[in-house]
Amino acid sequence: QVQLVESGGGRVQAGGSLRLSCAASGIINSIIRMAWYCQAPGKQQRELVAVITNGGGTHYADSVKGRFTISRDNAKNTVYLQMNSLKPEDTAVYYCNAYGPRDFWGQGTQVTVSS
Repeated sequence: QVQLVESGGGRVQAGGSLRLSCAASGIINSIIRMAWYCQAPGKQQRELVAVITNGGGTHYADSVKGRFTISRDNAKNTVYLQMNSLKPEDTAVYYCNAYGPRDFWGQGTQVTVSS
């Protein structure tokens, strides 16, 4: 089992920045992929960025390229999502996801961007 706890959400004005954190615990070495998703009200959940944990590549959705950056602190078993140049359409609940050998999800953290 893997447990994920997100933090760092909040309210920010358009153009501002937030950094989300996802702390992982449990059977960490089973994780082969980490990702961040978001779900806006009335919309489907969508993947924002994914990284393969064994040194593989990183993939960003077009909507966040150049604005969002995923990073990891292996010593803290934590994945971060740095979000810059936030837009009102980024308003959503953000979820951390870990895969290995099944999907694990955090509880989500709300991000609200006001215009």
